[in-house]
Amino acid sequence: MFSTNFLSNDQVNLLAKQYGTPLFVYSREKLTEQAKAMLDMPAPYGVQIYYAMKANPNLEILHVLKELGVGIDASSGYEAEQAIAAGFEPAKIVLTSQQLAHNLAELVKLGVHFNATSLRQLEIYGKSFPGSEASIRINPGIGSGHSVKVNVGGPTSSFGIWHEYIPQVHELLKKYNLTVKRMHTHIGSGSDPQVWQEAARISLELIKNFPDAEIINLGGGFKIARVPEEHGADMSEIGKIISRELTHFAETTGRQLKLELEPGHFMVGNIALLIARIDDITDTGPEGYTFIKLNTGMNDFMRPAMYGSQHPIAVLSDSSEKHDYVVVGHNCESADLLTPAPGDPEVLMPRTLNKAEIDDFVLIGGVGGYSATMSATDYNGFPSAKEVFID
Repeated sequence: MFSTNFLSNDQVNLLAKQYGTPLFVYSREKLTEQAKAMLDMPAPYGVQIYYAMKANPNLEILHVLKELGVGIDASSGYEAEQAIAAGFEPAKIVLTSQQLAHNLAELVKLGVHFNATSLRQLEIYGKSFPGSEASIRINPGIGSGHSVKVNVGGPTSSFGIWHEYIPQVHELLKKYNLTVKRMHTHIGSGSDPQVWQEAARISLELIKNFPDAEIINLGGGFKIARVPEEHGADMSEIGKIISRELTHFAETTGRQLKLELEPGHFMVGNIALLIARIDDITDTGPEGYTFIKLNTGMNDFMRPAMYGSQHPIAVLSDSSEKHDYVVVGHNCESADLLTPAPGDPEVLMPRTLNKAEIDDFVLIGGVGGYSATMSATDYNGFPSAKEVFID
């Protein structure tokens, strides 16, 4: 069994009997723990945490975080609307979107903070709201992540205004009489405190270009460990490093910047389990592989097929015998692989698991973020897995 499992075998059987499988099970207790780990981040001049709603917009998650004082990082105008409908004050929402929001003017008038991620977005905002305060996202030229697919900083990323285009930013600020109050950067997923220190230093150098800015937003991407081979972000250590950089910046410039962070997967990744059932077991001969086929797959859970991400998997059986299995989904798609090699979704990587029988339950961990809501919905016509919250 794995450390993120919060269900007993009896609970698994009870939940499966009551709701059926596949079933996402979320822990309110673990969500609260993760949120408090972020809210306790040290910051010398104040900190505001925004939840990256795209990780999982489940209403129960949103309600818990709202009560704890967490804001929302929205990735589209639609998400911003959903957050408002869930009870968030517009002033506690930052909208940072690749596609310009269709309802931008309406949201800004309500009090949502718009964060321009391109020169075009900044110009359109300036035309609509001349003489106002602005927020901009800068690509600092550095990124971190286990693959280019999760790296949202650096030359391979389209996110943010490339740092060498800051002179063009100033031209637009002057043209529309805008004042930058928030500067945003994002390096992607990572756990190395030294990478975060370098990102903070680069970001603080960049914010010197905007003397009226009062807020520095370092985005999210704090890595979680889902399997023993992975190393998660130590928020206490990262917080101390960022705090030292902010303090040094204040001592040398006289500017005390408020810190903003936008965790998504860090908040919810390990708060959920997916209960599935073994539908079939097949093999490709003595020189091939033995496959466990589940009654779930990429229509519910895309991360392994998309990123080669590693998730803990356990077969719930009383057998002490172990076997090597490749675990696959039920979609007619060769990419529907749940046990790929790390970072390579096209390579099969068998797992040593309890000896499996058809109809055994299987638990998949680390599925709270970018799982139920980032999936091949309706693929092969399969209905989506149900979701349930437990205390």
